Order: sequence, then C-alpha cells, then structure tokens
Amino acid sequence: MTNQLANSYDVVVVGGGAAGLSGALMLVRARRSVLVIDAGAPRNAPAAGVHGLLARDGIQPAELLERGRAEVRGYGGHVVSGEVAAVARDDKGLEVVLSDGRTVGARRLLVATGLVDELPDVPGLRERWGRDVVHCPYCHGWEVRDQAIGVLADGPMAVHQALLFRQWSDDVTLFSHTMAPPAGEEARQLAARGIRVVDGEVASLEIADDRLVGVRLGDGTLVAREAVTVASRMVPRAGFLAGLGLRPQEHPSGLGEYIPADASGRTDVPEVWVAGNVTNLAAQVGAAAAEAAAAAAQINADLIAEETREAVAAYRDPVLG
Repeated sequence: MTNQLANSYDVVVVGGGAAGLSGALMLVRARRSVLVIDAGAPRNAPAAGVHGLLARDGIQPAELLERGRAEVRGYGGHVVSGEVAAVARDDKGLEVVLSDGRTVGARRLLVATGLVDELPDVPGLRERWGRDVVHCPYCHGWEVRDQAIGVLADGPMAVHQALLFRQWSDDVTLFSHTMAPPAGEEARQLAARGIRVVDGEVASLEIADDRLVGVRLGDGTLVAREAVTVASRMVPRAGFLAGLGLRPQEHPSGLGEYIPADASGRTDVPEVWVAGNVTNLAAQVGAAAAEAAAAAAQINADLIAEETREAVAAYRDPVLG
C-alpha cells in the first residue's frame, strides 16, 4: 500500500472498509480522482468470515478488502494507510489533515469510517468478540445454530435479541445482568418461547481449551453456554468531523450514536457525505457497500452540477473563463 499523496482530489474517502472501497470504486469508474485513507481497523476484523454477502458468503474480511483495494487501484484510485485527525475548510474546499501531519485537499468528502463496538465490562467478552461472543443473528446465527446461547442484557433490545436468537436455537438463556428481569408482556413472551431468564450480575465468561463453556455469575454459579450474544453500544469513528460542526448524535434506537444524513448520505455540511455504519448502525457489509455506492453516485452528480454552473458562467463571460 503506497502512502504517496497528490495535492488534491475530487473526492477523499475516509475509511477503507467495504463501504469506503465500494464508494471509491463507483467514483473512479466515473473518472474522478479519488483517495481512500484507510486506518486499517475494520470492525469485522475478528470475524472468521463475512456472511450473507451474495456470491462471497464466508469470505475472510481481509481477503474481501484486499480484492476491493485492487479493484479501486485498477481504475487509477489511490489507497493509502493513515488516520484522519481533522477536516477543515479553506478557500479551495476541504483540507484533510492526517495524524502524521500530511494534508490533502478535497472537493468532496465521503466518510465511511464505521463504528466502534463498546462492550460491557465483563472479563472475556472482548477477547471472544467475533468468535463465540456475537451480536447479530444474521451475521452469526447460522454459526451458533443449535448451541446453548446466552443473551447478556445490556440495553433496551435485550429481550428482542433473545427472541431473535431463539430462531436459531431452542436453548436460549437471558441473563438480566445489571438490568431488572423482564416483567409483564416481555416476561410472557420469553416464557412462551421457552427462553429461561437468569437473574444476577454476570462476573465473567468461562473459557476452556480456547472455547466458551459457560457464564459465571457473581455468586459463583456457572451456567453452561456455548455462545453469548450481547448488544454493543455503537459509536461512530467520526471525531475528526468536529471542526466542520458535525458531531455524533444519539440514535433513536438507544443503541448508540450516529452521524445524521439525508437519504442520499449528504450531511448538514454540503460537501460531506456519509455511508455505512457511521450513519446506519444496522447496515451489514452488503448494505453498507450499497449505501456508499449510492452516495458516490450522488457525489458525482453534485460535482457535475458544480462544474456545469462554472462552465455556463465562463461561456457567458469569456473574460472570467
């Protein structure tokens, strides 16, 4: 991966995951000069494979990104390693500042940096994340099918998550952890579906021979489990946008924060678009890539409109041209 930068680009894409590379691919095929800045920390790196992606189901995350980088470069796009520290506006457009001090100009910015999963402070969760500690049934449900699954309550979607994973296994246990046990209609739903509820705070996960074997409660009780699911708090990697006045907001679902945008991905800052998990917490790889491709098409159309206005002005007044 080369780190050579030009002075400026039509579009700088921040984030070298599936969304960022998909947006970049659309733009370089539209004959735009494009730079992708990749911090090299994809959210799905711990996972053994990408699932639910048509014709690429099970592909390793690293292989998918390697193929994507090669495709973008094949059309003349630049992909460099680095982390964006800040974005500011100057008289020529946007100035993107990298953490190592490099700077580059951009007419438009596509932010596809994804998010960070913040997990409860339970020993073993982070270490097993993406293996036998999972969060999404559509990403990992098949892989944990028919196993003894524990759902760690850590937010408003815990009961919903337990009911979802019941589709993949008839042995699901909800651990109330630091939350009150479900009551009323939620309790009836869990009971009707045969989902056991265990009250009491979870102290740790029990690991043996590099596999999850149980959930240890604060009183020492061990509940045998083969997989645990937990809803992380999702926080976008977007602090570098603060200088433009773009800051994460609390998501209506209560599951974390996001950068708001319109249906095209355009933010309140006209030159900045967002795509993927930085704005859509629920987007899987395929959806994130599709959103970025659609945003890229809108970016190209926006640039064409700007260039057409400039051409018309020059046509009317050749002296200005």
